[in-house]
Amino acid sequence: MLKFLAVETWQRGGRRVFWYIEKAFDAAFGPAINPFYHLGALLFYLFWIVTASGIYVYIFFETGIDGAYRSVEYLTNTQWYLGGVARSLHRYASDGMVALVLLHIAREFTLDRYRGVRWYSWVIGAFLLWLLYASGITGYWLVWDRLAQYVAITTSEWFDWLGIFGEPIARNFLSNASVNDRFFSLMSFMHIAIPLFLLLGMWIHLQRITSPRTNPPRAIMAGTLFSLLLLALVYPALSQGPANLDTVYGTVRPDWFYLSIYPLIEKWSPGTVWALVGGGTLILLLFPWLPRRKQQPAAIVNLENCNGCGRCFADCPFSAVVLQPRTDGLPFETEAVVDPDLCTRCGICAGACPTSTPFRRTIELNPGIDLPGFPVRALREQTLAATAKLSGTERVMVYGCSFGASIKSLDGHGVATLVVPCIGAIPPSFIDFVIRRRHADGVILAGCTEGDCYQRLGIEWTKQRMEGRRDPVLRRHVPRRRVAAIWAGKTGGAMLLRELEEFRARLRALGPYHRGGTTPPAAPTPHPLEARDGAYRLG
Repeated sequence: MLKFLAVETWQRGGRRVFWYIEKAFDAAFGPAINPFYHLGALLFYLFWIVTASGIYVYIFFETGIDGAYRSVEYLTNTQWYLGGVARSLHRYASDGMVALVLLHIAREFTLDRYRGVRWYSWVIGAFLLWLLYASGITGYWLVWDRLAQYVAITTSEWFDWLGIFGEPIARNFLSNASVNDRFFSLMSFMHIAIPLFLLLGMWIHLQRITSPRTNPPRAIMAGTLFSLLLLALVYPALSQGPANLDTVYGTVRPDWFYLSIYPLIEKWSPGTVWALVGGGTLILLLFPWLPRRKQQPAAIVNLENCNGCGRCFADCPFSAVVLQPRTDGLPFETEAVVDPDLCTRCGICAGACPTSTPFRRTIELNPGIDLPGFPVRALREQTLAATAKLSGTERVMVYGCSFGASIKSLDGHGVATLVVPCIGAIPPSFIDFVIRRRHADGVILAGCTEGDCYQRLGIEWTKQRMEGRRDPVLRRHVPRRRVAAIWAGKTGGAMLLRELEEFRARLRALGPYHRGGTTPPAAPTPHPLEARDGAYRLG
């Protein structure tokens, strides 16, 4: 139990650190191009930089004991303007991948985005970490300088400790005569094959994610490439003198991104380092179940109200909903089926269902797909109960995401609040219901930070529904100036309060709502505030 408490403690501390760092980046760059929200996509981008620069370097590389070091030196010194820059890009983009992977792991852990259905991506990612390190380490062997000699000997001694080889592989590096050109052909093959398996693993890593982002925004791509080019020109990657197995060198300058454990192999023992690395990997693999998350019931399908339209299938952020041939005899081709093992209980599917409408009176509100832990029927009942307490002319109904800023403190005279699993779980018809039935004068949707929705797509789908670009849409007759969406995030409580006061002032100016008294715009177009605010308004 103490171990579990320690995990929770580390998560809370790390979460706070990330929140405040990201808030600073939001203020500097805006949520849309905050690199912390695009770490996975940035890794793909760096992979392609490594690939493109590696192809250019390989064109001039000589796979032989005599030509390897010479060809790399030619690229570095003689053809520095292209070959040297390509080599440096290859090195620094590879280092960047390690740094971003570790940052990505730390962020997903502290934000608790690795348990439940997300265990799949987490476990695959743990194995990809090994492939990433193997890709980089084999690259250092190919340069065949003094650092490559150190890496070759130390790696061989480390693997020899396992005792799985017929003869110690370290014997291949006793002298210059023991290394031949076949060694470089083998290492070249490995340095090409392992990254290909890494790319395959990156593809598998995303298989349970709907609409994954593999390309960061263009501004981030341009800034990243410019930074790498500048680093390549100011501090180019250099060799450390030719390797000579007949000589023992006292010091080398390791790449701490890839070779950080190598000094430990010398200081401790190969067995101790294997225990450290193997134990660390095992703990990493077990993290999604330490402790096991208590899950609410998964979404369920009510076939009597499901026509197989596919909106829940299209909107599910983790591919938990699939369409299958009809089984109940109703005159529709398909029906929705939920995989409980993939469902995150976000409610986005219910928010997408066209039958999730609070206007029903003659029949029970039982939509085609629903969340048992927070059914649409309960959403309507709680909305009515909350708005019944409102008074005044600036009555506001606030729906808040459970992973966004706390809205409980807003609850009071003229303001009603209701926490939902994800802001994407709110059907647009509820906004229509609250305003046009005059349960409140305006509606606020409060969610995660823009670009960093905990359920991945809740904010994006909500924005598209409000703008009329995704079904179900917010109907045109709903006055847009009475609707506001504020993507404040967990640390945006002060901003949420400020935006609430501005919104109420706007409602005061508009006066009470009268059906037919407000003409909606010809085309509902969003009018976002400045990006640093993270707020988004309609009308």
